[in-house]
Amino acid sequence: MSAICLYFQVHQPFRLRTYRFFDIGDNHYYYDDFQNRSIVKRVATRCYLPANKLMLELIERHGKQFKVSFSISGNAIDQFEMYAPEVIESFKALARTGCVEFLAETYSHNLSSLRSQEEFTRQVELHQNKMEKLFGTRPTAFRNTELIYSDTIGAVVAGMGFDVMLTEGAKHILGWKSPNLMYCNSVNPKLKVLMRNFQLSEDIAFRFSNKGWSEWPLTADKFAGWVNALDPKHEVLNLFMDYETFGEHQWADTGIFDFLRALPTIILKKTKYRFHTPTELAKKLQPVSSVQVPYPMSWADAERDITSWTGNDLQSDAFDSLYSIEQKVKHCTDPELLRDWNYLQTSDHFFYMSTKWFSDGEIRKTFNHYPTPYEAYINYMNVISDFILRVDKACPQTSETIVLSSNQPKTEKKSAPLVEEKPKKAAKKKEAAEKKPTTKASKKK
Repeated sequence: MSAICLYFQVHQPFRLRTYRFFDIGDNHYYYDDFQNRSIVKRVATRCYLPANKLMLELIERHGKQFKVSFSISGNAIDQFEMYAPEVIESFKALARTGCVEFLAETYSHNLSSLRSQEEFTRQVELHQNKMEKLFGTRPTAFRNTELIYSDTIGAVVAGMGFDVMLTEGAKHILGWKSPNLMYCNSVNPKLKVLMRNFQLSEDIAFRFSNKGWSEWPLTADKFAGWVNALDPKHEVLNLFMDYETFGEHQWADTGIFDFLRALPTIILKKTKYRFHTPTELAKKLQPVSSVQVPYPMSWADAERDITSWTGNDLQSDAFDSLYSIEQKVKHCTDPELLRDWNYLQTSDHFFYMSTKWFSDGEIRKTFNHYPTPYEAYINYMNVISDFILRVDKACPQTSETIVLSSNQPKTEKKSAPLVEEKPKKAAKKKEAAEKKPTTKASKKK
């Protein structure tokens, strides 16, 4: 079997307005409505609507021979409903063809899989419910935020009943192995794992319009030639990318829509590959082996790890402050508090604090509205400080302590972590614990 799995991520965060220190305790609205509306309407015009129209044309032309899959974050759906409902209708039109699969993910495109199994599960169920309500089918395939995956995360996803999960085909994980095969989770083999061919995916997503690239211009015929050159023993080519590739990251005048229009015809005519969705592949293909991923990986940056969101002290402090109040938020019933809890978890807020701009992140830099990572951190922490005050006021009966900043005592109660600590980090913690002064209790003992 020779299959192509074409998958696109659709996501837009709720961007925060400039939130000053003097707003804390006084103004509880955090969102930049003008910017959110402007960006969503712009991307809808440039990308979502013309790309969906083209996808519908391709399905009408090729029938069941052309299939595609999407994951749409809950944040993006909420903004489509607010600012561009015609985008929702265009996705519903695609769903009615029966040639499109919609995947599950965390509702707010967040990093809960790195911190809290309970919150991760809640977010995924929230997203599944939304997908089922919109498109009439409950997702059975899963992709985590930014394709973040580890053995532990995969085992949790398997426990939630998913058949297959998508992730990155990182070289430091695969080594000599190919991403063009079906694998399975090393803890729970029932979960099948599809791994992205990042070379061919990024030829389209990142390099398509680069006139300095040796392969420019990229045509559908040339791409089909690369597909034919793949090892005939390989079973599946996973092309995973942002949907905004079409019209937003790669503008229409680069010819990206013409490339997409021609690609299915050329693939079906000149190669033996056929298009399939993740769930179809999970039924047709058997794993060649398990894939060992002891520490989380993602599709971000050259490192393919999670340092884009948790790699510096600013991000760690913001991340810890946010999840320090998780237990308390669970006692809240105020819909506005719960809405803010969802939207403040979005991974983009932490990505804006990244200090890796000069090596990677050029594509997503176009969506960053902060001048510096430090300003992103200050703005976010001001918002979090106000949010914590509101949660504390709404739920005073709970006993958990609240962390307002890294300088204050941390909460003692934490949700079950999903991420394994790397040896160096664990050793540092052990060393620090050994240096602590002896308590009275221990002396007595």
